[in-house]
Amino acid sequence: MQSFSQSPTDPEFIQNPYPFYDKTRRQGPLFFWRDYNMVCASSLAAVNALLRDRRFGREQPAEFRKPVPPNIQPFMDIEAHSMLELEPPTHTRLRGLVLRAFTSRRIKEMAPEITALCHQLIDAFPDQPFDLLHNFGEKIPVIIIARLLGVPEDRSDDLLKWSHAMVAMYQANRSRQTEQDAVIAATAFADFIRSYVYTRRNTPGDDLITQLIAAKEDGEKLSTDELISTCILLLNAGHEATVHAIGNGIKTLLESDLSVASLLNSGSLGGTIEELLRFDPPLHMFTRYAYEDIALFGYNFKRGEEIALLLGAANRDPVAYCEPEKFDPTRKLAPHTSFGAGVHFCVGAPLARLEMSVALPILFERCPNLRLTGMPNFADRYHFHGLSGLIVRT
Repeated sequence: MQSFSQSPTDPEFIQNPYPFYDKTRRQGPLFFWRDYNMVCASSLAAVNALLRDRRFGREQPAEFRKPVPPNIQPFMDIEAHSMLELEPPTHTRLRGLVLRAFTSRRIKEMAPEITALCHQLIDAFPDQPFDLLHNFGEKIPVIIIARLLGVPEDRSDDLLKWSHAMVAMYQANRSRQTEQDAVIAATAFADFIRSYVYTRRNTPGDDLITQLIAAKEDGEKLSTDELISTCILLLNAGHEATVHAIGNGIKTLLESDLSVASLLNSGSLGGTIEELLRFDPPLHMFTRYAYEDIALFGYNFKRGEEIALLLGAANRDPVAYCEPEKFDPTRKLAPHTSFGAGVHFCVGAPLARLEMSVALPILFERCPNLRLTGMPNFADRYHFHGLSGLIVRT
């Protein structure tokens, strides 16, 4: 297994990580990333297999856990109840309860609201160059998930601020200030959600918080702490990655030589959305811990060892995709890894796909002359991969 060095905060890497992925993948399905001090999987076969292999999981084995630093304890207390960080049987119970409330029928019913919101946002576009990410891409996911949960959408700026501060804990540029901001945000976020959980327990409504309170799995319900963490997870994951998916997708379409109108018609829309998600996904790394000593892909994993699964690299694997560096919505697409796989497959994937499939056709139909006014730049947020802005004019 080859060893490579590449700072995840290097400006060139931030703007285009794919050449590094290609270099490492040519040496085999696994490599050692010295900057992370971690084995990484970069081929589609390896990433897909490890996402599904129950001998690997999100929870670090107990004997390897270190005490939580006191300065981030309030943040970790909330994350401790997040199903994203848990494994069966706790994960199975939490996910089952969430899926009882977060149903495909409920998500599909949001299509008219997403449509109306898109038109409302486009009506407010300024005449001069503006940031499409801020005025469109960021607003759709956070407003829709706020409506689903039943919290005021006029607090969307606070929700975005809290979410950005919390997910920054998982970025390569994490600092002591990052940790302090995350604790403040997590505490404020939890207090905000707690007030609505208390209200809905006494006065149920037609919203996701009420349904999560009522949901039962084998006679069990979500505890208050689990409810709060789940709502925060749905708000964070329900918009953070989707914002990047929408922004990256619009950038790709605007830079493409292809006819955007033809790519977004009803016959080709599904393939276009999946290719956009494959081509430049919003999340590039997810980690797992080995739960036993095991030999895979020519490497001997030890129990407790952490491995990084590079979703962005897997989606550009030339073994799985012909000319993977080319945006080609007509390709016969192998399953991509943008939403993960296995027991942790993203519960919000149907909503993200719906938001993209509604928002993108409306945007380009309403703004047929939409164009970039400068080179879009990706933000220093690895392992997330999203734009810092998208300046356009209509």
